Amino acid sequence: MNGGIVNEKGLDIPGLLAHAAQKQPVSEWKDGRAITNDELWEIPCDWLVPCALGGVITRERNARSIDCKVVVEGANEPTTPTADSILEERGIPVIPDFLANAGGVTVSYYEWAQNLQQYRWTHEQVNKELKATITKAYTTVRDLAKQKGATFRTAAYAIALQRVAEAERLRGN
Repeated sequence: MNGGIVNEKGLDIPGLLAHAAQKQPVSEWKDGRAITNDELWEIPCDWLVPCALGGVITRERNARSIDCKVVVEGANEPTTPTADSILEERGIPVIPDFLANAGGVTVSYYEWAQNLQQYRWTHEQVNKELKATITKAYTTVRDLAKQKGATFRTAAYAIALQRVAEAERLRGN
């Protein structure tokens, strides 16, 4: 990955996909301005959603120059711990990876449960259940973060640890 494109008025996604399907470089798309990977992080936006690689938001590279209102970690561990602290100091909330990208593992659980019951859900049922599960998880984390004055990551870890402790207690450990 060596760059991308930006268009402040929005991208024509179907047109861009057709362009890419012809094996043309995205950077040559006629309706966008080519940018480098480093320039990407400084584009003003509401939501920054790094989804491809881990370790892309770092103290050394971009944590001080990112210009967004919220980071949603679509990839696994895209934000290093030191960068996470910088974003917190700057007032940029980070929705952690294990909350933001939990859809895949959640749907895998649904598949496992369906296989045990020899039952098949429709696509609509899966999406409905996933939306309810993720919404509840996000709301629980958000509410605890707000109540304790903590980051989303700290609140999510606290909830996870409480659940593990409760499971261990119920097992008699």
